[in-house]
Amino acid sequence: MMSKVTLLALTAASAVLAQRPNDTSICDYYTTALLTNNTAENQYKVLNLVVNTVVIGNYTMPNVGIAVPGILAAGMYNGTAVNLLPYFNGELASSNRGGDSGVSVNFLDGGGADPIKQNMPANDTTSNQYFLLTHLYQFFGSLLGCSQYSMPGFPAYDGFPGMYEVHRFMDLDQNEVGYFIQQVGLAAASFGVTEADATAVGMSLNMLFGYRCAPNATAIAAQGPQQQSICSADTCPLAEGAVCDQYAPAVEPQNATSTASTTASGTPTSTATGTSTGTATGTATGTGTGSGSSSSSTPVQAAASYAGVNAAALFAALGFAVLLI
Repeated sequence: MMSKVTLLALTAASAVLAQRPNDTSICDYYTTALLTNNTAENQYKVLNLVVNTVVIGNYTMPNVGIAVPGILAAGMYNGTAVNLLPYFNGELASSNRGGDSGVSVNFLDGGGADPIKQNMPANDTTSNQYFLLTHLYQFFGSLLGCSQYSMPGFPAYDGFPGMYEVHRFMDLDQNEVGYFIQQVGLAAASFGVTEADATAVGMSLNMLFGYRCAPNATAIAAQGPQQQSICSADTCPLAEGAVCDQYAPAVEPQNATSTASTTASGTPTSTATGTSTGTATGTATGTGTGSGSSSSSTPVQAAASYAGVNAAALFAALGFAVLLI
């Protein structure tokens, strides 16, 4: 568990961050700024803190005062009620285990929020929750350019490569993926990530995951080009150069039976990411409303920019590709 002294130091550092040099990755820069030593262990720790906050909301004390509800909390996005919890707790038959329809999988079977509050992915190393959280740490570490990724202390991502197949039976719409992206932005801002960097990450997520029927793209270099579209509902914007004939049809999830969530098995593929449609703005509970056009560099507005990036300003530098599962 991270000590209170370490958290105080992290928070103090987050208040004095300068502009990130272009030749330094987001991961390396914030690891050095927040934890001083840019080691594999510290890079992994930063990803652990941010991803855990995305999932359950603020749990570290202190932080820089940004309220993060977390993706497991119901909220509003673009004036629409969003509830992602049923995708995680087995209430919906929405996980892809290789069949023609989704199955119910409980991704909170490793202790739920309790171990996450202790900076752990789960209470064990065999649960669906453990695989989901660790895959998220690893996936984001690669996408954010962690220089120690795949080195001792920072395991490489070995989950499923194609995010469309992972999310195919979720049939996610713009508001659901937008809400997820918003929580990522709020979590990053709560640790002092600047507006420019939050916006850049948001654009990369949007580019890879926010359009329906997108041509194959590479998220993890070792896995090569894959189908990465996360937003798959009919209301999602169509990608430029769309190749819908190459995608298996997305399927709307059905309610699971009470026994399905306890009998489903298998290693979860990484719930990798949410995506936002460039023009939407979002409001998270307790955080206010914002859009990507703000010129201020305050953390709250940085998070708003992250949630509402403009689709016309697609970001191609990071090659980012992942949230949820």
